[in-house]
Amino acid sequence: MTVRSTRPGRLAAALLAAGALACAPASPGVSGGAAHPPTPATPWQPGPGGEALSFPPKPPGAPEERNRPLTLPDFVDLALASNPATRVTWASARAAAATYGSSRSEWFPRITAEVDRTELKTGGTQGRAAVQQSLFGPTASFTWMLLDFGGRSGRIGVAREALVAANWTHNAAIQDAVLRVGQAFYSFAANRALVAAQLTSLAEADSNLAAAEERRRVGVATIADVLQARTAVEQARLALEQAQGDLTAARGSLAVSAGYAPTAPFEVDVQADEAPIGVVADSVDSLINTAMRSRPDLAAAAAAVAQAEASQRTVRAARLPAITATGNLGRTYLSGVSGPRDTYTLQLGLSIPLFNGFGWDYDVRAAQARTEAQAARAELLSQQAGLAVFTDYYALRTATERVRTAEVLLTSAVQSAEAAGGRYRAGVGSLLELLTAENTLASARAQRIQARFFWRTALFQLAHDAGLLDTQGGARINVTADSSRNGPSR
Repeated sequence: MTVRSTRPGRLAAALLAAGALACAPASPGVSGGAAHPPTPATPWQPGPGGEALSFPPKPPGAPEERNRPLTLPDFVDLALASNPATRVTWASARAAAATYGSSRSEWFPRITAEVDRTELKTGGTQGRAAVQQSLFGPTASFTWMLLDFGGRSGRIGVAREALVAANWTHNAAIQDAVLRVGQAFYSFAANRALVAAQLTSLAEADSNLAAAEERRRVGVATIADVLQARTAVEQARLALEQAQGDLTAARGSLAVSAGYAPTAPFEVDVQADEAPIGVVADSVDSLINTAMRSRPDLAAAAAAVAQAEASQRTVRAARLPAITATGNLGRTYLSGVSGPRDTYTLQLGLSIPLFNGFGWDYDVRAAQARTEAQAARAELLSQQAGLAVFTDYYALRTATERVRTAEVLLTSAVQSAEAAGGRYRAGVGSLLELLTAENTLASARAQRIQARFFWRTALFQLAHDAGLLDTQGGARINVTADSSRNGPSR
């Protein structure tokens, strides 16, 4: 009967595993750069010589914890610290970094250690007495792939390019998050400006009503004038209520874009949307070229092509020879025998694949097709990126001209309303003329606000599609200030 005890072997294996975990190195970097971003809010900085970016500082608090009006960079900071989309891509990048580190272990031998204890007892036969003996001893063995003509390097290359793609995908998620926050921020600013404009229009309507009632009191106006003025007041009040409702909805959207509940309390910097409108100084060709170099989704697509090419090398190497070294070293202690007995083996093997039913040929064809598909996807994405920049560029130019036209319209409407008001109060103009001019002025105010909103969101979209949004909500596009597009605000 043979009794085999593995408890000492399990204990030794557990100790060795604990030691290996304690000595495990950090995830390897890529081309001298960091293996993955250090936090969910940090873009990955590629090599050579790249290091993890030093920002951001400690995670920001909730909006109510900042005892000051919040700017666009504040909202972007809050969003990147709590955005689930960036947390997902950050976790994916860290997982890809660990997978890449694991793949590099193929360059090293696999070493295992085992400690066994065996109890032997033989039955007595043909006059021989029964024998009972104990055997105890450690054994170490290794397996090492010495050469496989590209299979190992291909698998490591696949993991490396998957890491690069995951990091660029994380950067793209950050850009998308910044875009959403910017759109929500400028929507809130525009709706707030519309509320202010409607308040002004309501005050003007109240003033016109008071003037109409006074003129009727002195006998130079009829009840019809008063009723018309009163109708104008109620219309202005209704427009104000609608604008206030839109502002509340925009406020909730802004809070959610920053990662908080729609009811989260906060104040927005009242000057945040007062930066001057300008003209883009860069040409469309230069912005398209910048997008080809800077867009993280294009870089991720290029990494996917490189990953497919590395996988193709791995498949081709499957039909090539491989050289493997194996061996073991052991020491055995026997009860009743003085001194241990040492044993060892060393083996060098050459494996030559001969035939597997044409599977290798089909695998190579499949890998080639996947590489072609990835290359075509990257080319398609590149074309779409160029078209997006082209469309955004001319949309921004149109928005710029729209701002200029809205400023001219507002100037004319202000002058017309002032003239109509003066004529009415002098008794030479009609109330209908005054109300028409006031309605035109209210419409001009709204169009100016909307034109400025469209310009800012168009600039933000262009910066996103060109890969020029930063983690503070800034659009790194050269804009020349144009004072002619920053007219009256009455």
